[in-house]
Order: sequence, then C-alpha cells, then structure tokens
Amino acid sequence: MTKRLLLCYRRMLHLNMKRKIICKFTILNKYFSSFWNKILACWIGKSINYRQLSHNQSFPSTTTGNMASPPSSAVTSSESGFSGSLASTCCCDHSKDSSEDVVALKISLLGDNQIGKTSFLTKYVGKEKAADEDFSTKGLNQMDKTLCVRGTRISYSIWEVKDDVSAPTNIPMACKDSVAMCFMFDLTSRCTLNSVISWYQQARQYNQTAIPVMIGTKFDDFVKLPLDLQWTIASQARAYAKAINATLFFSSATYNINVNKIFKFITAKLFNLPWTLERNLTIGEPIIDF
Repeated sequence: MTKRLLLCYRRMLHLNMKRKIICKFTILNKYFSSFWNKILACWIGKSINYRQLSHNQSFPSTTTGNMASPPSSAVTSSESGFSGSLASTCCCDHSKDSSEDVVALKISLLGDNQIGKTSFLTKYVGKEKAADEDFSTKGLNQMDKTLCVRGTRISYSIWEVKDDVSAPTNIPMACKDSVAMCFMFDLTSRCTLNSVISWYQQARQYNQTAIPVMIGTKFDDFVKLPLDLQWTIASQARAYAKAINATLFFSSATYNINVNKIFKFITAKLFNLPWTLERNLTIGEPIIDF
C-alpha cells in the first residue's frame, strides 16, 4: 500500500512538473509572438513616410465587441455598429433629376488581381445599378453610389484599379482627388497581403491626404482555414494596417459581411459623424481593428 502511495505521489509530481513546463512555454511563446509582431510593424514602418499620415485622426478606444458567428449570422450584424444619427441619414439612391445640390466625392480601390475587388464594388453599388453605370477603361473600373447624409446628397465615384500590369499608369488617375483609398487583399492568399505595402507606397505618391482603409476579402473562405493559419494571417494584417495607419476590416462580398459598414465608416470619418463601431479581434470572426 505504501509503495502504491509513493508511486502515485511520484506520478503527481511528474505531472505537475510537466504542467509547469508547458505553462511557461505557452507564456514564452505569447511574448515572443507579440515581440515579433512589434518588430514586423516597426520594420514595415521604416519604409513608409509617416509624415504622409499626419492628416489622420486617432480613433477613440472601444471595448472589444462580439459579433455573431460567420458567415450566415455575421451578415445580420454587418449593417450594425453606427449610431442613429448616421444610420438614419444614410439612405439609398435618389433620382438623378433632383434639384438638390450633390457633393461629388471619389474613393479608390487598389490591390492585386483576382482578390474580389469587383465583387466587393458590385455588392455595394448593386448589380442592376452596376450594370447600368459601369464605366470601364483598360485597367480601370468606375461605378457611382449616391447617399443622403443629413439632408445633403453625396455621390461617391468609386474607382477600381483592375490590372496589375497597367497599374502604374492607372494609379495616378484612380487616386488623384480621392477622399479615401481602400487597400485590398485576399485573406486566403498571403502574397496579396504582402503586396499591400507596395500599393500603399505607390498610391501615396499621388495622394497624401486620403483616408487609408485596409480590407481583407473572401472572409467566407478564410474561416475554413486552420485556426493557427487564421491567427498568423490576422496578426500580419493587423501589423500592416498599423504600419500604414489604416483601419482594418475583414469582409465577404458573397455574404455581405462588412461591405456596407466600410463605406458607412468612411462617410462617418469624412463628415465627423458620431459612430459606435466596435473593435473585434476574435479569430474566426470578421475582424475590425483600428
């Protein structure tokens, strides 16, 4: 009996030792990951002229918000997050023959090919309207969307750079006079994420005042990836967004996740309207980071 007790005691000691080692290793790993992300963000930041970012205002801190599980329930939450003053004043398109004055503003969409820029734009503008008003030239796609904000009609002219080959020629045309520039990447393709910095640097040569927004597309495919890979991609995306001082959104045009919310955010930012957008850093949910 005594031998059995001793054996059990030794086993307990052995298990406790294992637990302590695993616990220390886990803590060390978390510190190392955090330290590496900071190094990555600093390294990226050195290649960017931060003087170009002085126009941006800091956002008020908010508590982390829990969003419904994607993709189906995330669709219902994708239109929430803004206070009544903005939600009640943003509306659908008005007739073109209205006598009211229209404020024309321009937004640019930039990113590699095949990442879902056109699907994203079509989802926001609407398929029927996109078919009627699509204006395409070689490497460029332009669509319009009109909103009413506090009694003022605002017409957004959204320019998409479609072709990587002709991008150097089209970036100046797309970015000139833009009030916001959206740097887009495919959440399932890390090479398109790595290209964001290059797109940012090129765009800033022609526009140093536009609001930067970073958008990860195809979130519905992203959530099918292993959790550890999702964590790695999300961490890298957050580091890049921090380096270019951009608000980060994960989106899906297929399920309309965060599509309208992104443009509502831009509108609120431009016109200094109240907003209640919540930060969400939960892996497996559509991340919003600022």
